Amino acid sequence: MSTRGWTGQATELLRVGDGFRLSDVDPGSRPGYEGGKKDGAKDLATGIEALGELQERLFAASQVGEAHDAVLLVLQAMDSAGKGGIVRHVVGGVDPQGVSLASFKAPTDEERRHDFLWRIEKQLPEHGRIGVFDRSHYEDVLIGKVRSLAPDAEIERRYDAINEFEERVAASGTRIVKVMLHISPEEQKSRLMERLERPDKHWKYNPGDVDERMLWPQYMDAYQAVFDRTSRPGAPWHVVPADSKWYARLAVQELLLAALEDIDPQWPAADYDVEAEKARLAAS
Repeated sequence: MSTRGWTGQATELLRVGDGFRLSDVDPGSRPGYEGGKKDGAKDLATGIEALGELQERLFAASQVGEAHDAVLLVLQAMDSAGKGGIVRHVVGGVDPQGVSLASFKAPTDEERRHDFLWRIEKQLPEHGRIGVFDRSHYEDVLIGKVRSLAPDAEIERRYDAINEFEERVAASGTRIVKVMLHISPEEQKSRLMERLERPDKHWKYNPGDVDERMLWPQYMDAYQAVFDRTSRPGAPWHVVPADSKWYARLAVQELLLAALEDIDPQWPAADYDVEAEKARLAAS
């Protein structure tokens, strides 16, 4: 894995392992990266070039040949933690034809008639693509738990269903990169206030965000339960401190690069005689 400006591998430094406690993570910290904001900007730009090439190789291998690999980035966070910035500044730097983005809001009446994973399965990335879930199936065990939208027994069932679902997805060739952007309540308040103070940000403000803030401890407990129950070897969670937007973007980029470098997609070989085609083209 690349170590641009990093003192260690982000995949290990940010990974949720045995004994992990969310309360031990400082949202203002920058694990594994000693540079500042300017260094981060340079490394992010360098990483975008590397990410772009790997993504193009992944896409090409799926179009010509029998490659069945894909990457799924799952983004979860409290409101204003920076999911949109990740999509724009990290994933947005690659060829859009190789990216699929899905955002899961409150389920529709039709979706409620199915199991909670029904709508998720339909949005999984095709082979050769990077899929991004801006919120995901985890909403059903986060807000579902905090807001008591489902009985405790159903929440417990969903943890097991998620594990089985992700095992199947991983077995199909999709690398799952699960990220929780960990923002502090103080930083969230500052970002929400900025939205209120700037007319060009009013459209991003949701009065309901304040209601959710009042349940911060319950949400942190719900996230801890998610990590305890669903951080598995084939689909581990990574917690990214997100008070510094630039660090969060850089960290998520490193996690995506690690997934793609692990796949190591190769340019597909031509299924025609290259030299003969050169001669034909020159004579045309």
